[in-house]
Amino acid sequence: MNQAIEAENLTKVYGGSRTGTLAVDHISFEVRCGEVFGFLGPNGAGKTTTQRMLTSLLEPTSGRILVYGHDLARDAYPVKRQMGLVPEESNIYTELTAWDNLMFVAQLYRLPRAERARRVSEMLEVFGLAEQKNVKAQAFSKGMRRRLSIAMAIIHRPNLLFLDEPTPGLDAQSTRAIRDLVRQLSAQGTTIFLTTHQIEEANQLCDRVAIINHGQIVAIDTPEQLKAAFSRVQSVEVALQPASGSELAGGGGSQLSALAGVKKAVKMGDKWRLYTNDPATLLPLVISYAQNQGLRVVSLCTLGPSLEDVFLEITGQQMSTVPRRTQEDRSQAARRR
Repeated sequence: MNQAIEAENLTKVYGGSRTGTLAVDHISFEVRCGEVFGFLGPNGAGKTTTQRMLTSLLEPTSGRILVYGHDLARDAYPVKRQMGLVPEESNIYTELTAWDNLMFVAQLYRLPRAERARRVSEMLEVFGLAEQKNVKAQAFSKGMRRRLSIAMAIIHRPNLLFLDEPTPGLDAQSTRAIRDLVRQLSAQGTTIFLTTHQIEEANQLCDRVAIINHGQIVAIDTPEQLKAAFSRVQSVEVALQPASGSELAGGGGSQLSALAGVKKAVKMGDKWRLYTNDPATLLPLVISYAQNQGLRVVSLCTLGPSLEDVFLEITGQQMSTVPRRTQEDRSQAARRR
C-alpha cells in the first residue's frame, strides 16, 4: 500500500446540488504513505471542507475517498482507528486536568487498561506537560493547550494525522516545538495531512503541497518543483538607509517602482522587493539610484521565487504593492511641481 489517501472526484455542495454553494469541485489527489502533505489555499477555498470530508466529519456530495484502501463511506470504522485529528479550534476539555484529558481519549481509542497510564505519562513527558499533569486545562496557555490537543490526537499512535492550522497565534517557542514534533512524527513513518495558511511552514515541513482555489486544486508538487515552475517570478531585494543630510522620501517606493524593468515594488519590513524579469539588469540601476539619492545600500540581493510568490501567482492574491508609475504620471507630477 503506497497511498494513505486517495480522493477521486471529491465534491461538496452546501444547500442542495442545484441551487447550493459549490465548496469543493471534483478534486482528485493522492497522499503517499509517510509523507507530510500540505494543503494550502486562501480563505474560503475549500481547505476545511476537504479535510472534514477526509476525516468523515462531513459527507461528500459525490466522489470517493479511500484511506489505506478502505472506502470511507462504506468501511469507516477501521479507518478511524488509524487516524488522529487536531482541529483548528481546541478540542480539549478545559474542566479536566491534562492527565484526565489524555486518559479519557485513551479509553475512547480502547487502549488496553494496562497501557493507558504508561502511554499518558509518556505523552506528558514528550509534550513538556508532566509537571502540569494535575492542573486543569483552563489554566493552560494557548501553546500548552495546543500541545495537549496534539498529544490527545496521537496517544493511540495513528498512522495518519490531520493537523488543521497547528501554529497560528502561538509564540515562537511553541511554534518551533510543534514543527519539530511534526518532523519527528514524519521520521517515524506517520503520514501527516497539514492544512495551513502559513506558507513558510509548508515550505519547511512538507514533502509535497497542494494549492486549492475556488474549490479546485490548481497545483500539486514539491515546494522546490513549484518554485522552479515559476522561475519568472524573480526579484531584487534591497535595504536602503539615508546618508547624512539626505532623506528617503516616502520610503523610496515610488522611485524604485519607476526603475526600468520593475513590474512591482513590495515593502517587506525595512526592505523593498522589486519584482522583475531581469534581475541582472536591474541591479546596477538600483545602485545608481542609491548613489544619486545619497542613500546607503545596507543589503542587496537577487531572489528566486518563494513558495509564497508561487501561491500568490496561482491564486491571484495581491500583496501590498507600490504601482509602477507611467511616463504620463511622471510628466504630470513634474508639471505640478
